[in-house]
Amino acid sequence: MEHPNAYRGRQVVILGLARSGVAVAKLFHDAGALVTVNDKKERHLCPEADELSALGISVVCGSHPSGLIHEGIALVVKNPGIPYTIEPIQRALHFKIEIITEVEVAYHICKAPIIGITGSNGKTTTTTWTGLMLAAGGLQPIVAGNIGRALTEAALTATSDNRMVVELSSFQLKGTSAFRPQIGCLLNIYETHLDYHDTMEDYIDSKVKLFANQTESDTAVLNWDDPVCRDLMQKVRASVLPFSTKAELDYGFYLQPPLANVQDDIARTMVYRDAHGQVNPFMPVDELGIPGTFNMENALAASAIAHTAGVPLDVIAGVLRSFRGVEHRLELVAERDGVHFYNNSKATNPTATVKTIEAFKQDIILIAGGLDRGSDYMDLLPVFQRQVKGLVAIGETKEKIARVARLAGLSQVKTVDTANNVQDTVDEAVRAAVAMAKPGSVVLLSPACASWDMFPSYEERGRMFRQSVHNL
Repeated sequence: MEHPNAYRGRQVVILGLARSGVAVAKLFHDAGALVTVNDKKERHLCPEADELSALGISVVCGSHPSGLIHEGIALVVKNPGIPYTIEPIQRALHFKIEIITEVEVAYHICKAPIIGITGSNGKTTTTTWTGLMLAAGGLQPIVAGNIGRALTEAALTATSDNRMVVELSSFQLKGTSAFRPQIGCLLNIYETHLDYHDTMEDYIDSKVKLFANQTESDTAVLNWDDPVCRDLMQKVRASVLPFSTKAELDYGFYLQPPLANVQDDIARTMVYRDAHGQVNPFMPVDELGIPGTFNMENALAASAIAHTAGVPLDVIAGVLRSFRGVEHRLELVAERDGVHFYNNSKATNPTATVKTIEAFKQDIILIAGGLDRGSDYMDLLPVFQRQVKGLVAIGETKEKIARVARLAGLSQVKTVDTANNVQDTVDEAVRAAVAMAKPGSVVLLSPACASWDMFPSYEERGRMFRQSVHNL
């Protein structure tokens, strides 16, 4: 796309209201574009519609009218979650109209250097950690994108003195063309979101667009332990800074000794080996503020990003020690009669749930299930056999996950009818988990599925779980 000012007097269609759609609509309207905003929800479910209408922006709710997209449209900006299969997008493709997401728009107006963070798992924790590290280092970060403020809204206020720290999904990155972060980080790639991307190739290609426009003056922070990331190291034009929990690197951030081929009880230290080969230890792993092997990966990634941006290692270590986690991500909710309750509602795929379970040494009573995206959930079988002592399954996938639990030999397996009131369903699931738990065990909400079959968001799912626990 061109700079928004280039669309003065031209027709721009925004698909999807929500916070990002509202911010983009206002931006193009202020630039003089002829803006139409369309959302298939009924008008009374779109509280933002009246505000935009008052500004003179055309708002169409309740359907996608057949005449919405035509040859006279200069640009379509879509909400990232809207699939490319819907009719307006297909018509735009037919007319060869450019289709972008808010990320591309924000890039053109942002005066601050951009740090982009993506991956199948760990994005939010790594982004939050990075923002805290930059703040502690005096670099005035603005955290936006999938978390925090709408990216376009944040970009309008950013100056060259700021650092824009952005959590990015594959949905957002797929709709970019010129977007170029100064620092880009790919944490990992696992099979997920195939209901949206259709193929793994499209999913990977969307993630990799993070690095498409980087040059030798930019930095790509990549996970040495992930085969997709390692392969990418030979292909990006940016300077590569790797991180690893499993290997001792010639250059980059890693654990000493690495996780591979050593016992779990050996003390480890996070180190940075610089370009001159100098090894700089900066924090023992057992001082991390949040547990889990996956959080070691997130910590190393955030450290690599922050140090590249100019934050000293001792400042980074201080943030790693003090950070106690993000809401809905391995969040300790309560302790009742020796049982600890953790909310990990953000675990929306099996890999995230496996990694979460492996973060604990205690026996687990797991609450899992949600939107059915076609997985067989057999990835859960090994941890069910090793560590999970009971399962309460909810949502569309409850029978699939219960089947895996029974294959693993679990004797305590319960499925909860989800036809009732959602809060009542969560209450019943929590009570069932408590009945299976013993003092010293953990009741863990880690669904391995997206939330949209029952809940409007994973945040709402986690909130209801917390409420159920507090009401015990």
